[in-house]
Amino acid sequence: MAQKEVSQQKAAVLGLQHLLAMYSGAVAVPLLIGSALKFNAEQMTYLVSIDIFMCGLATLLQLVRNKYFGIGFPVILGCAIQAVAPLQMIGQKFSINDMYGAIIVAGIFVILISGLFAKIKKFFPPVVTGTLITTIGLTLIPVAIQNMGGGDATAKNFGSGQNLFLAFCTMFIILALEIWTKGFLHSISVLIGLIAGTIIASLMGLVSFQPVIDASWFHLSQLFYFGIPKFEWSSSLTMIIIALVSMIESTGVFFATGDLLGHNITEDDLKKGYRAEGLAQIFGGLFNAFPYTTFSQNVGLLQLSGIKTKRPIYWAAGLLMAMGLLPKIGALVTIIPTPVLGGAMLVMFTMIAVQGIKTLTKVDLSDNNNILIIAISVGLGLGVTIYPQFFKNLPATVQLFLSNGIVITSLSATILNLLLKGGEKRQHTTTKTQTANIS
Repeated sequence: MAQKEVSQQKAAVLGLQHLLAMYSGAVAVPLLIGSALKFNAEQMTYLVSIDIFMCGLATLLQLVRNKYFGIGFPVILGCAIQAVAPLQMIGQKFSINDMYGAIIVAGIFVILISGLFAKIKKFFPPVVTGTLITTIGLTLIPVAIQNMGGGDATAKNFGSGQNLFLAFCTMFIILALEIWTKGFLHSISVLIGLIAGTIIASLMGLVSFQPVIDASWFHLSQLFYFGIPKFEWSSSLTMIIIALVSMIESTGVFFATGDLLGHNITEDDLKKGYRAEGLAQIFGGLFNAFPYTTFSQNVGLLQLSGIKTKRPIYWAAGLLMAMGLLPKIGALVTIIPTPVLGGAMLVMFTMIAVQGIKTLTKVDLSDNNNILIIAISVGLGLGVTIYPQFFKNLPATVQLFLSNGIVITSLSATILNLLLKGGEKRQHTTTKTQTANIS
């Protein structure tokens, strides 16, 4: 797992690249929840600022591996998007204080079951992990396409010529750098693409600096900003279910990252990774932020940059915390046009899918059972991603699980592997070979 280190200057630039890759996903949650709960401008400013700060703190908790928590991989944590609808429901039906109490309870639950949940590793042979990683990439692609079109598929200018021009310009700039450059320039191709795309958009008159002008210079995080958390049982149960969904999704990201790093994931790795997320959720509730989970978006960036050390992620975490304290600096990132982000996302997300396909090449595809596991699981995952309302007639609790394509793929691949025992002997042989090669 040892990787060549980079200088602090280069690590800072690479960290900024990671930050830009995850930023839009991170700020989407506070914007959606704040709007639903009808927050005023001051409350919304705090919500976005504390969210950015907590993304950095949560990332640090996962980076710093110790005896108790932290997987120690170059991963970034952000808000769990699957928590938006349940949090809106709790905030509207009960109160915002019940919402934060439920987040704290869910975080404690994650820590308590982390050891037990980590034992699922034995159910994740290469045919399951490869299927899961592939599906993670494929389910993210619609998000990239939507952003390339402008973000809001119902808007009149969705898919307009200027949106497509910006998206494809950004994508081609990244591809050109990937093909024709080497060294550091090659590793920051996404960052250069985002900056170049924003400059082009600015020349077209499509960039507004008003968010930077309006933002304050300094904003201090506060404990219990919206009040003391309250604990209501049904709200807590709802967020525990969401936490389980996030844990399953994070498991896929851990395996994807481990596969990329050539690291054989252990039960101890998973346990410490889950604990870090649980701790991040508790802090999220205490500081009136959100539940945090390991982002899949940045796995593709590791593959693209070729830089797989933790140093750039430390920089990303530090920059996120600084931006949370300095809203004016944080607002600079918001001026990047959505189509520009979409162009970069398409390149990154497809790289995740390719990483999953590479894992599947190690599986015996002459075994029809393996093919069935992959085909059915990917099909279900993509289908539910496109039509999340597919299970709308089932109980609400069940829907919380089954409306997530990545979770569906995890459950399907794991269950089918157990039922069909697809190439079980060969899978164990492959795993042993991988471990021997890593050693």
